[in-house]
Amino acid sequence: MNDVRFVDTTLRDGQQSLWAYGMRTGMMLPVAAQLDQAGFEAIELGGPVELNKCVRELRENPWDRYRLLVAQIRKTPLRLIHGTRSGFAIYPHAVHQLYDQCIAAIGLKQVRISDSWNDSADWQWRVKQARKAGLEPIINLIYTVSPRHTDDYYAQKAREAIRLNVFRLCLKDPGGLLTPERTKTLVPAVLNAANTTPVELHTHCTTGLGSLCCLEAIQGGMNSINTAIPPLADGSSNPSIFNVAANARAMGYQPIVDEEPIRPVAKHFTTIAKQENLPIGETPEYDYAQYVHQIPGGMISNLRYQLRRVGMEDKIEQTLEEAARVRAEFGYPIMVTPLSQFVGSQAAINVIVGERYKEITDQTIQYALGVWGKEGAALMDTNIKDKILKRARAREIAEAETPQASLKELREKFGGQGVADEEILMRFFTGKEEVDKMRAAGPAQMYTVTQNPLLNLIEELAKQPNHNSIYFRKGDLSIRLVRRRMS
Repeated sequence: MNDVRFVDTTLRDGQQSLWAYGMRTGMMLPVAAQLDQAGFEAIELGGPVELNKCVRELRENPWDRYRLLVAQIRKTPLRLIHGTRSGFAIYPHAVHQLYDQCIAAIGLKQVRISDSWNDSADWQWRVKQARKAGLEPIINLIYTVSPRHTDDYYAQKAREAIRLNVFRLCLKDPGGLLTPERTKTLVPAVLNAANTTPVELHTHCTTGLGSLCCLEAIQGGMNSINTAIPPLADGSSNPSIFNVAANARAMGYQPIVDEEPIRPVAKHFTTIAKQENLPIGETPEYDYAQYVHQIPGGMISNLRYQLRRVGMEDKIEQTLEEAARVRAEFGYPIMVTPLSQFVGSQAAINVIVGERYKEITDQTIQYALGVWGKEGAALMDTNIKDKILKRARAREIAEAETPQASLKELREKFGGQGVADEEILMRFFTGKEEVDKMRAAGPAQMYTVTQNPLLNLIEELAKQPNHNSIYFRKGDLSIRLVRRRMS
């Protein structure tokens, strides 16, 4: 079979990777119907981490965003993504349960489930509750590079996943660490283990090899690829739909996608990127060091900032080398949030202090205790683990209990009589005061993007608060715009 299908990630991973979840609802709506016309297998939207960004920073209601998009995208299944350990906190199961119920009620159809350890026990309860909510579960097999993450490891994880009666599997490469050579052996191993369960590839262009890995995967029998639309493709984002589709076509495959409706989408977001001074994805130069330390690109910027604050920015390369060493001592965790942050932060502390593990973070202690996954505690270097757990602070943390509020307790604490579940979740992630501020900010800002340079100029000048009138003149044509107060 030579057909190749695509899942669009522009509105989720594309904007998360390049715009730090800064895309506003008004930027999405003008092109939603065009995305729906392209024939994607699915369109990926957001997840629980988006709630905080929407409410606190954008002052937009994320649930209204989903409803507006569902009304525009009627043919293509909509998908969300979230993990067992979301961000830097371990949330009660009831939070995930409530989120799945709310998102399914709005009209999303699929959920892509991650566990930072590829732990089938954590997958199991998430799959069960997703199906109960009416969502089709997709398991992420998160890829990384280490002595123990072999092709056999991923084949075994694929077999564990399909026993859970999932809708699909996704070979997910969040760090862009796949190479064409590894793809050539890994993809057949996973496809064979998955048997008849569909598998899709999700990779990034962090090392500049993402598009090549997609083509290698297609040649290896994978016929579903995750891509984004420029300018929200490439760089630290996913490969470009136009690039992958064109190359697949040249290789004799049949991309099942209509590119014409989404060409204006690329122009739309390019115009917005220039207007709002947002990054435009570009293919980076190949950097072998990325395979050694595996620190995500955005986190490297944060490490530089931490080192700069103590006058040690020149120690960034030493810190990255230390991160590779810490990761090995931690048992080679997959470098995704939050595990990558734990490794990077501890490496930075080791370099700043000048003595390894003299000072440690609470997260490092929790890691050694198995709070962030039993596998991490079991695989950790025993000498390092003993050094960490001998501390008085380790005993305090070991005695603390991880909260596991029930759904009833969650509703009582953050809601009460007559408070909707969507409101409860926003209050849980941000607090009632932030939700009130979001509502006070009014409706979401709308964007009417035109390719007419004159109209773009007028729109930008009209935003300037210090001018009461604007005068244009070219030849015999003159235009005057006057700001008037409406009574």
